[in-house]
Amino acid sequence: MTDEASANTSTGRQRAAVLRGLGTYLPSRTVTNEELSQRLDTSDEWIRTRTGIRQRYWAEQGTATGDLATEAGTRALKAAGCDGVDAVILATSTPDHHCPGTAPDVAARLELGTVPAFDISAVCAGFVYALATAAGTIAAGIAERVLVIGAETYSTILDPQDRNTSVIFGDGAGAVVLEAGAADEPGALLGFDLGSDGRYKDLITVPAGGSRQRAQGPEDDPSQFCFTMQGKQVFTHAVRRMGESSEVLLGRVGWSAESVDRFVGHQANVRILHALSDQLGIDRDRAVVNLDRVGNTSAASIPLALADGVNSKEIKAGDRVLMTAFGGGLTWGSTALVWPDINVV
Repeated sequence: MTDEASANTSTGRQRAAVLRGLGTYLPSRTVTNEELSQRLDTSDEWIRTRTGIRQRYWAEQGTATGDLATEAGTRALKAAGCDGVDAVILATSTPDHHCPGTAPDVAARLELGTVPAFDISAVCAGFVYALATAAGTIAAGIAERVLVIGAETYSTILDPQDRNTSVIFGDGAGAVVLEAGAADEPGALLGFDLGSDGRYKDLITVPAGGSRQRAQGPEDDPSQFCFTMQGKQVFTHAVRRMGESSEVLLGRVGWSAESVDRFVGHQANVRILHALSDQLGIDRDRAVVNLDRVGNTSAASIPLALADGVNSKEIKAGDRVLMTAFGGGLTWGSTALVWPDINVV
């Protein structure tokens, strides 16, 4: 147990998971709208008007999710000034393999020893789910320090001929180190709201590759192994679910919408972010937006946006930050914290 955590316990202060460091990693290959328009029935104007995205990053051939996760994890550990953790939680819907999980390999590559390591699959809401899991692990005294990573290589599951998905998604990874501390200190995760509704599981899916498809027999259509999304319905659910979740979370932590300094929503579509800001009563200029440069990076979306917000000085120490995400499942979740004075690498 760290000296600080021990002091918090002895003085009776409420134990909480506190953000100590943030690291991110993007592949080197930049894919512009112009490049995609050369092979798809689309244009830069069409993509920007409907999504707000100008470019995204795709991993080079031979690069997998675990590679991005390892890089982001390395940077988060450096930012936190530590070389060890008690657990690793990786949020991803594009794991290196169906079996085994990717997190144990990442932990081994980071030379973290035999710590528990596991994957969480909640699609674009995965990072918030992973934060909640890590926070609960710390609150229960199971771990003092946890590395949480969101990493995706969506370029590996996109149908290259589907303009509705190929133009949206990018690859990337972001990671944070959470450490046991006090609930009243900057960086403490103040609460969570999580939810799901499996009745709408087919709105966002990769139809083939799992036990459901394999139990039904061979699949001859390669496109069934690619990501599909029913955009219009997803838009409606995303705004509604993230809005409701954010309102519940704000009530739990005792914040008003007006008191939120920075709003970090899942970077799916700029129109979703605008509609969500309007619904919550949070000025649009308080929303951190980086999807124009990185696209929708699913579980990596929130930490990448946080890092960009800090680097651009949109997010400063002492700011009240609200985070919310929505993904396939359907799944959604929200959390909040007062931003600490930490390093971002």
